[in-house]
Amino acid sequence: MERDLVMRTQGLTKVYTMGNTEVHALQGVDLTVERGEMIAIVGASGSGKSTLMNIIGCLDYPTSGTYYIDGVHVENLSRNQLADIRNSKIGFVFQGFNLLARTTARENVELPLLYDRSRRKIEVRKTAEEALERVGLGDRMNHEPNELSGGQQQRVAIARALVTNPSILLADEPTGNLDSKTSVEVLALFQELHDQGMTVLLITHESDVADCTERIIELRDGKIIEDKCIEAAKAHLTI
Repeated sequence: MERDLVMRTQGLTKVYTMGNTEVHALQGVDLTVERGEMIAIVGASGSGKSTLMNIIGCLDYPTSGTYYIDGVHVENLSRNQLADIRNSKIGFVFQGFNLLARTTARENVELPLLYDRSRRKIEVRKTAEEALERVGLGDRMNHEPNELSGGQQQRVAIARALVTNPSILLADEPTGNLDSKTSVEVLALFQELHDQGMTVLLITHESDVADCTERIIELRDGKIIEDKCIEAAKAHLTI
């Protein structure tokens, strides 16, 4: 049976030039992600995981190698084409939430839809409200970020990432600013989304976060040194 790959990289490299020095941030990364997987990408500072996330997220270009997402050949696209891919196929969740102040939860979630240039007919308000309902914030739609807890703000950020129905949910240290109890609640939400069929990539340095996924990819010196499947520790997600 043919695998349903949502993304694939082959021979991915990234070289930064700093004065007379070349820094090889990625060195020939081959990676495949099947639709519906929940994966942690781990590694120490300087391992290349942030660089890999930026390329997977179409925020940066590789120096060489190939990258496909949903069958689209990405690395040679223009900046505008990359922006369209980011908006339609990738949902971003960041450690710092990145919500607009003095803007309601619903308005924050609506933003990606307002930048959608695909000409899809979208009921912006209704779609944003459905995304907030999906993450359990149906009763907080008109609250601004300063009226929400850290966990609720991250849920708004997750709703914003989900609102375009992306191919991949890409979360960079999503529990980094949360206390342990709230972290468990947010990880449980990611697990629930994964159970619903969402492809989730978590970039993390925390082993307990990685242990909640079903596959762990470890980077060191710009190379994948381990790619292992595990049984997702759902017991860790008991609230």
